[in-house]
Formats: sequence, C-alpha cells, structure tokens
Amino acid sequence: HMDKEKLVFVYNADGGVLNSIMDAAHKLFAPSTYECALCAITHGVVSMRSEWKEYMRNVPYETRFYHRDGFRTDWPQMSDALPAIFFETRSDKMQVLVAKSELESVSSVAQLTALLGRRIAELKASKRNGG
Repeated sequence: HMDKEKLVFVYNADGGVLNSIMDAAHKLFAPSTYECALCAITHGVVSMRSEWKEYMRNVPYETRFYHRDGFRTDWPQMSDALPAIFFETRSDKMQVLVAKSELESVSSVAQLTALLGRRIAELKASKRNGG
C-alpha cells in the first residue's frame, strides 16, 4: 500500500455511529457553530453531496477518510488543525494540501475541487523541480 499516492481527508469529528448521528443533528440545528468545514462542504444533512461523490470517483489517487480520533492514532506526529486535506506520498510522508483556515473560506464543492486541483498541480510541479 505504500507505493500509492493518496489524498487523505480528515474530518474534525470523532468516529462512531453515535457521533455521526450527533453531527447530523448538530448540522441540522446549528450550522453556524458546526466545527467541521470539510463535512459542511462535502455533505448535505444526511449524505454526501452528489457532485462530491462524482469528483471522488474520478480523482486519480487513492482516497482515505479519517475521523479526528483515528487520524491522531495513525499519524500522531501530525498536529495540524483539523479538518484538513493531506497528500500522502509514496514514501508515507504527509503534506497538507488544504489547511483548516482555507477550508473555512470555501463554500461549495466546486470551490473545493478547484482548490484541490490547483494544490495537486503545484505539488506535482514542485516534485518535478526537485522540491
């Protein structure tokens, strides 16, 4: 599995069925206090937005989704604020693609996918230039 590049999405919410129900209720009743910008962009009240699903189907990388607790367990060395989107290289290095502050200024799936596209292109360019 180490030879594949991955896009890693980390929600600012803990895993577990109860949490997802609580999160759904929370999102329904108090969107302004909802802490996970990534969830708010990619998911409607009950399920993943169709345009996000479509993007995920066509993205040329493996994708991995984490809840906060699982991510902290698997990547204890990563202390970035969540939610965030990371790029995991073939050598198991993690790089931030889209930080929490950026996610908070994104308001639609289209904006997020455009931003991701730009970031991945930048990453590829810097790799080619030995960066």
